[in-house]
Amino acid sequence: MYKSPITIEALQVLDTIDRRGSFAAAAEQLNKVPSALSYIVQKLEEQLAVTLFVRQGRRSVLTPAGRHLLDEGRKVLSAVSKLTEQTQTISHGWEPKINITFDSLFDMQLLLKPLALFLNEHPNIEVDMNEEVMHGSWEALIEDRTDLVIAAPGPTPHQQGISVTALGNLQKIFVVPKGHELASFTAPVSKSEIDNYRTVVVHDSAKTAVPWSNNIIELSRHFYVSSVEHKIQAIIAGIGVGYLPKIRIQSHLDSGALVAIDLDEGENISEIYLAWKTVNKGKGLQRLRDIIYQHLV
Repeated sequence: MYKSPITIEALQVLDTIDRRGSFAAAAEQLNKVPSALSYIVQKLEEQLAVTLFVRQGRRSVLTPAGRHLLDEGRKVLSAVSKLTEQTQTISHGWEPKINITFDSLFDMQLLLKPLALFLNEHPNIEVDMNEEVMHGSWEALIEDRTDLVIAAPGPTPHQQGISVTALGNLQKIFVVPKGHELASFTAPVSKSEIDNYRTVVVHDSAKTAVPWSNNIIELSRHFYVSSVEHKIQAIIAGIGVGYLPKIRIQSHLDSGALVAIDLDEGENISEIYLAWKTVNKGKGLQRLRDIIYQHLV
């Protein structure tokens, strides 16, 4: 079995000599005698058949080969340090990584503060965040592609083993771009009147579930996009009209780029949820859930 002459100890010695500038200073930091460091470096040079350091005055300076070894070696040292921390983290019931999904209707900006708080508390835990649309977020949870769904739209699926906590209600309003003829209507607009206009529709990101057609105006012409952000921009550009979550477009309403239209069918409000697999007992997930809930509810 091949045994590499490049050891963690050797890389640590090279790193310290480079940072401190001399064998003596590095030996002091590592609590070793200078001769011990010289032996480690000389042995490594002999086994690799290269020169790693040259003297420049009182300083020990890396050769090009030594610099390459140390630059790549520092990546190894960082990976080993991270692996050590993650192993200790896991042994105490904390996950090394948490996958989270948020629904496209929700404003991601509202998640950044609680996520920053969580990551400051637990810097060794990685978070992978993805955006889904409609049934896509539930499908990601059911298929174990995510650990936590934020702002999952109701109704909740019937599969056993899913835990949910209500986050509140999400209001969707019907909007048109600035200058649209519907913007001049003073009375509530009927569904039959909306049918005359092209509507912008976001594709359900679910791959295997039956696609969800929430708030689609069936008799109108459709322009399809892949996210709510794309839908917002398409409506502002005058491509069509449609329902949008008020929480995502308040600034556009305030600026006049989008105009809210009163409909005779009344308000469009749906409940949103925090959802996870019941069997997932990871401490990281539990803590992240608590922080998000405290900030959003």
